[in-house]
Amino acid sequence: MSHPTTGSDGTAGSSDPFHPQGPDTGPMLTTHGAVVILSAVFIGAVFGLLTYAVTPNLPAAVLAGLTATGASFLGLRTVIGR
Repeated sequence: MSHPTTGSDGTAGSSDPFHPQGPDTGPMLTTHGAVVILSAVFIGAVFGLLTYAVTPNLPAAVLAGLTATGASFLGLRTVIGR
């Protein structure tokens, strides 16, 4: 038998993380996060396409694109202000 959980204000609440209750639920992804992720993916795609254009080796192009995506994600996270 499951017992309802009690929130910090003393009211019964749900412990289901997929259906939070209350007005304090924020956006799933902030604008800063969306800009950083989209920019990193774009940079990775450009690096991958350029690598494939120079050497038509698909595994090397994918590896270069993924590496550029990861590196640019880490860099853009600090460069782009919140």
